[in-house]
Amino acid sequence: MLLDYATLRLIWWALLGVLLIGFAVMDGFDLGVAILHPFAARSDAQRRVLMSAIGPVWEGNQIWLVLGGGAAFAAWPPLYAASFSGFYLAMMLVLIGLILRPVALTFRSKLLSSSWRAAWDWAFFVSGLVPALVCGVAFGNLLQGVPYHIDRTLQPQYEGDLFGLLNPFALVAGLVSVAMLAMQGASYLVSKTQGELAARCARMGAVAAVALVALFSVAGLWTAFGLEGYVVQGAVDHAGPSNPLWKTVLREKGAWLDVYRALPAAMAAPLLGLAGALAAAAALLRGAGRTALVFSSVSVAGVILTAGFSLFPFLLPSSTHPDQSLTVWDASSSPLTLALMLAAVAVFLPIVLAYTAWAYRVMRGPVLETDVLRGEDYYY
Repeated sequence: MLLDYATLRLIWWALLGVLLIGFAVMDGFDLGVAILHPFAARSDAQRRVLMSAIGPVWEGNQIWLVLGGGAAFAAWPPLYAASFSGFYLAMMLVLIGLILRPVALTFRSKLLSSSWRAAWDWAFFVSGLVPALVCGVAFGNLLQGVPYHIDRTLQPQYEGDLFGLLNPFALVAGLVSVAMLAMQGASYLVSKTQGELAARCARMGAVAAVALVALFSVAGLWTAFGLEGYVVQGAVDHAGPSNPLWKTVLREKGAWLDVYRALPAAMAAPLLGLAGALAAAAALLRGAGRTALVFSSVSVAGVILTAGFSLFPFLLPSSTHPDQSLTVWDASSSPLTLALMLAAVAVFLPIVLAYTAWAYRVMRGPVLETDVLRGEDYYY
């Protein structure tokens, strides 16, 4: 085997982060468009323009979520088992939101009734707001620890409920996610629309970007000075067998900053999150949609990397049984499994990226109200 077990674990931790960033950047603007939809569009034609802007691409963008779930299932089975069972109701809310999106896109224009269309407009809004908020709330709970333990058969047993996830810090993290994806959606729309609609999206996106900077700063200070982080005590066998019961974990205030003390270069992540949002706001106000989308995507990546670096090496800390928290070093699949999956990724990920780039090139260009009003089949 060319790579040792510890290196494979690190690579798959990084790949999981890449998949999460891919979902937040690509499907993130779909969610952001849905969040802005009732407020940015002022007429039926403009609402159809916004829906048509994501119509050809949203299904492909959603593959990043599928890949992320598949990677968690295959590379980190205990993480998949603990998170998908513990966050079961929260996951159901996300799935309901994602299911509402194609239904709203499909049925909204089937009838001319204004009340019918208004109802589906708000369903479309919910399809963006709920997944964005819940995903942020989930990350907020990771930084606080999740109430679960692992029994003697190594099965995770969740001890909390849905309402326990809705604590103040987690809700702030949820608002960070909503503001971030609203900025991403606005940046995409400015690159896909024209005139008054594009100008309105630009203003809303700039407000969302400034809100992201404020909320992200608040969440960062809260994490640094108000939350207890987790620290593995003693030496760690990075290439040892996966058993989360074989370690001691301490909780200390400010411990989530340890990685930045050990690796100052990691500070680039929060700085990219803040600077990217400010640069996106400036580009939006200039009407430079493509530039704004690049800076917004950089900001999204910075925010997610900040959470990942802060948590490292933890994947799912346990608030009730800290010693049983899942880490990069004790929650992975076997070396052979990780190696075979890595070989598959090396073959298929470039194909996915190349096809995605080709598809976006083919479907480039703005969506115009005049084209939508002509009623071609490919417009919503």
